[in-house]
Order: sequence, then structure tokens, then C-alpha cells
Amino acid sequence: MAACKNKGLTQAKVAEALRRPQSFVAKYESGERRIDVIEFLDLAEALEIDPCEVLAHVRRLRDR
Repeated sequence: MAACKNKGLTQAKVAEALRRPQSFVAKYESGERRIDVIEFLDLAEALEIDPCEVLAHVRRLRDR
């Protein structure tokens, strides 16, 4: 995930911030698992990013 790399965060650090196992992060990064809305909001908070900006970016990519 680009936001993690930009902040120099490992899967282990993100998992720690989310209070989840590292495998949780690995599974959604690999596409093996999807995250729900609440998990998305928790992830955005842990990464200190605006979830609305993320969704706007995804929408722009989708509309190409």
C-alpha cells in the first residue's frame, strides 16, 4: 500500500496501530481479503490520511 510505504510503515507497524495481527494487513494488501467500511476508517486513521481523499482518488481512477 502506497500510503504505508510513503510513511515508512511496515505491515507489522500498521497491524500494531490497528491492534490486529500482521496477517490481517498482509491479506488485504495481497487482495486475499477485503476490508469493510469500519476497517477502512480505522486504517485511514492509523495512516493519518483523509478517507474522503482516498475515496475521491479511487473514484477518479474508476472513471478513467
